[in-house]
Formats: sequence, C-alpha cells, structure tokens
Amino acid sequence: MRIEAYAGQHLTLHEARQWATELRLAGKRLVVTNGCFDLLHVGHVRYLAAARALGDALLVGVNSDAGTRALKGPGRPVAPQEDRTKVLLALRAVDAVVIFDEPTAGALLEALRPPIYAKGGDYALAGAGQGTPLPEEPIVRAYGGEIHLIPYLEGRSTSALLTRIRDAFG
Repeated sequence: MRIEAYAGQHLTLHEARQWATELRLAGKRLVVTNGCFDLLHVGHVRYLAAARALGDALLVGVNSDAGTRALKGPGRPVAPQEDRTKVLLALRAVDAVVIFDEPTAGALLEALRPPIYAKGGDYALAGAGQGTPLPEEPIVRAYGGEIHLIPYLEGRSTSALLTRIRDAFG
C-alpha cells in the first residue's frame, strides 16, 4: 500500500506497522502520540497540531473504551472509541489513528518504534522534576527514539470540561 493510502484511516496495529515501515523507508519521520481524547477541546487541538509539526506524519493511539474506563473511572468514556477516532481523523493534524487496549502505549511504541513520541507537558521525563512520570520513556529510550513533551494548556482538559458541564447543568 502506498504511504498516502493510510492517510485519514483508522488502522489496525498490523496496518500501522506497515505504514511506519513505509514511512521509514521513504525517509519520513513518524510522530506517535496517544490518549483517550474523550471530549475533544482546544487543548487537544493545539497539542495535536504541535505534535504533527514535529515530523512528516502523525499517528494517534486512542485508548479503547475499556482502557479509558480503567484509566478514568466509571462513566468514561463519554464518547465511544469509534466516535473518538472519527473526530480525531477530521482534524488536519491527524494522519491516522489506531486503537489500543493496554493501559499505556508501551506495546504500541515497541511495535512501531517511531522516531518521535510526543506527549503532553503534564508528564515529566526521568529526573526532570514535577509531573507524572512518563511510563513509555524507557521503551522509547531503548530503541533510540526522541521524546517531546508539548506544553500543557492549563485548565484545558476533558476532566475540567466535564466538571464545568456538571456544575452548569447539575
């Protein structure tokens, strides 16, 4: 399959691996990021645009419904995984998506070995101080990938948005 054929697609892990290989062979840099992306908001849009600017193509790993529930608790996700992937694919910054079930993107990164892994600035690299430790860091470092932490847009999170909705509508 040609590189362009993957654009705008919800890929299986096998297809994502093929795409990553084709991009690498073409001398292009794949950026991978991941998250639940439950209710899309401006923080997500800015984050994804910044991630895309780091390379030639952006693949977004989307936590499955079960994975989102395990991470965020009962009542989440608000939007099912298929809806979340379609909304992400409508964004200019997102080239393709893949759904994964694991609690972290470690297995996805190990399978794809992208040259660039982007994550939000609410995470911290080892020895860097405050923030949630990035669980995927050892995997990316082991295969020689770059990690880019994109500045966090304060107050712009799905959890904050859901709180405002609950407060406004009880």
